[in-house]
Amino acid sequence: MLLEAKNIGFKYGAGDWLFRHVDLQVEALEVVGITGPSGVGKTTFSRILADYELPNEGTVTMDGKPIMTSSYHPVQLVFQHPEKAVNPRWKLRRTLNEGWQPNDDFLDKLGIKQEWLNRWPNELSGGELQRFCVARALGPKTKFLIADEMTTMLDAVTQAQIWHAVLDIAKERNMGVLVISHDQHLINRVCTRVLEF
Repeated sequence: MLLEAKNIGFKYGAGDWLFRHVDLQVEALEVVGITGPSGVGKTTFSRILADYELPNEGTVTMDGKPIMTSSYHPVQLVFQHPEKAVNPRWKLRRTLNEGWQPNDDFLDKLGIKQEWLNRWPNELSGGELQRFCVARALGPKTKFLIADEMTTMLDAVTQAQIWHAVLDIAKERNMGVLVISHDQHLINRVCTRVLEF
């Protein structure tokens, strides 16, 4: 399985290019890091890969073909701020089941407690809520996971727990992972190679 972005360029309206001529390949079981200064377009690029944004030029393909989706995109994106990625009017069980319904073993691997399922998002800590966002993104149809500063706001212990679970699940499922982070220690620890943006 190969996720490939070729000659990607993006700009807002008639303004200057945010970036141009960006190429990327991520294979199954690879963990690829993307680093670079703030404001160069790393998050926008990740949104293009996950089909949240359309590029002004270039293509994104999977195994050489356009990514065709129905209700669940094979490239899933986990954002830095989990509170912005969930509906505050939904209890966590509904949020989690929006994409798929993971079993108890899967939830346990991510450190999600059963009693959290009946709570509102504002009743959980940032780390607890981010575990739900990760679980929601790791559905059975996910082939590539993009972690955009996924654990930056969390304490070191929670960071380690989430990354350990994500990398184990990715290995079990032959998934590719794209890590966008300013944390060079994290990049060095988990990534097989790095793209400077």
